[in-house]
Amino acid sequence: MRPLDWIVVTAYLGGTLALGMHLARRGSKSLAEYFVGGRAIPWWLAGASMAATTFNVDTPLYVTGVVARRGIAGNWEWWSFAFTHVLMAVVLARLWRRATVMTDAELVELRYGGRPAAILRATRALLFAIPINCLGIGYGMLAMRKVLVALGAMNGLPLPGDPQLWAVVAIVVVTLVYAAASGLWGVVTTDFLQLVLALLGAMLVAGYALGEIGGLGALRERLVQLGRADALRLVPRPGDVALPFGTFLAYIGIQWWAYRGADGGGMFVQRLSSVKDERAAERAAGLFNIINYVVRTWPWVVVALAALVVLPGLKDPETAYPLMMLHYLPVGVLGLVFASLLAAFMSTVSTQVNWGASYIVRDLYQRFVARQAPEARLVLVGRVATVLITLLSAAASFAMDDVGKIFRFIILIGNGSGTVLLLRWFWWRVNAWAEWAALLVAPLIALLATFVPGLEELSFGAKLALTAFGAVAVWVPVMLLTTPERPVVLEAFYARARPGGPGWRAVRARVGLEPTSALGRDFAEAGAMLAMVLGAMLAIGGVVIGSTAWALGASAALVAGWAARRVVRRETVRGEKFT
Repeated sequence: MRPLDWIVVTAYLGGTLALGMHLARRGSKSLAEYFVGGRAIPWWLAGASMAATTFNVDTPLYVTGVVARRGIAGNWEWWSFAFTHVLMAVVLARLWRRATVMTDAELVELRYGGRPAAILRATRALLFAIPINCLGIGYGMLAMRKVLVALGAMNGLPLPGDPQLWAVVAIVVVTLVYAAASGLWGVVTTDFLQLVLALLGAMLVAGYALGEIGGLGALRERLVQLGRADALRLVPRPGDVALPFGTFLAYIGIQWWAYRGADGGGMFVQRLSSVKDERAAERAAGLFNIINYVVRTWPWVVVALAALVVLPGLKDPETAYPLMMLHYLPVGVLGLVFASLLAAFMSTVSTQVNWGASYIVRDLYQRFVARQAPEARLVLVGRVATVLITLLSAAASFAMDDVGKIFRFIILIGNGSGTVLLLRWFWWRVNAWAEWAALLVAPLIALLATFVPGLEELSFGAKLALTAFGAVAVWVPVMLLTTPERPVVLEAFYARARPGGPGWRAVRARVGLEPTSALGRDFAEAGAMLAMVLGAMLAIGGVVIGSTAWALGASAALVAGWAARRVVRRETVRGEKFT
């Protein structure tokens, strides 16, 4: 890192802080302004913010490590969530926006009633605001420290202890200042700029690496010569050791519906609730899918493949991404790309601390401590909560050393509860006790599978199956053995959200309101959109790996999905329902 690089980085940090502070007055107006932007955030800004939130500094490091250990096919560990996110865009975004909640935990007391619902809401809010949220922020801090160490960015500075740690603290303080001051408007606005910069950085690293190696063709030839042709597979083969085929099947067949974010949930709900109407929520979620899977996947993968050629045999392959930056980028451009990683880190931290604070204020303080608290005090409590969450996250980062392991652990402890969270939208019989059972049992099974001798040796796919079906085996009997939710609660929820499908037929007849769309039509459109998203993503992948079959086949899926979606929408306009 040369003086010009530091000038670029300083300019970026200063500009971000100034923009966030400029929006501080708007975020201070009310709790709704602070946490959901007054429900006036443009759909394209909300969608870009969703993409920026899931693009942390750890993400390119994680992808580089995955490709080194498991090849391109290892990315199905996160590509499989396309099933969830497309369903969110077509079906659930509309329902979440219609519910008019500020947090996903708030939905609990709309869907269920009585003391069990109140305690469930508080438990969910506390669990996701502190331990789970801090774990996510903490491993982002770990990745930031790995980048600083790899770049040698803090070498020679007379700081006590770990200079990289002090640098992370400084970055987090800048993020905390504008996030705490400006609320969601400051977060999503800076997210947009940070996303553009982060994507530009990834493309620059990929472009310089390919230019040095001689292009994609030369890269593929070098990988074959090094005996790493397996890294070019888009899906694993039966018998592969690096990525067992059973684990791949668990990714695409289990993980997406079993994970706790199966119904959208968390930070995405905050964005979907911040736009003006249901149509805007659908567009925001659709834009997120395009950016997340089609646009940003391949720059990371190309850099990871190039690292196998340029930096073979790294002890920690996750550090290959920053080392590739250092290897190829000239002065000034290195500073710009380093700033792009800071942007990715800051966008995620700002979102997560604001999201976690929303639970503490809305679902704990306002709900159980001070129902009539003035808006100014609620905003103040939100700002204090952001500081608390940030400090706890920093402490958690000291216990971490491997980004990929922490990512998989987070997936595992969140696996199992997704089914009940999905079905509560589409089946009246799901009650608070069923969600309680899933909330408690799923993480317990995950912890046993991670730390108990014998179970810890299972493949990750086997652990996914164990947590998913183990949780279902508990919450379904609990639901059937406990009292159904009261009709008055079910009718009020249906009248508010108006979900489709046969699961609400009896309630719908009592209320006398038709659903806003047919569930069969929604699933048909979701299938078409999934073909479009994965088709576009894998068509680009076919070009990267030099496979005409993959490129043409995936392109055909893209075109077929586009045509099918047009048919579904045209028939819907004509009034024909898909049942």
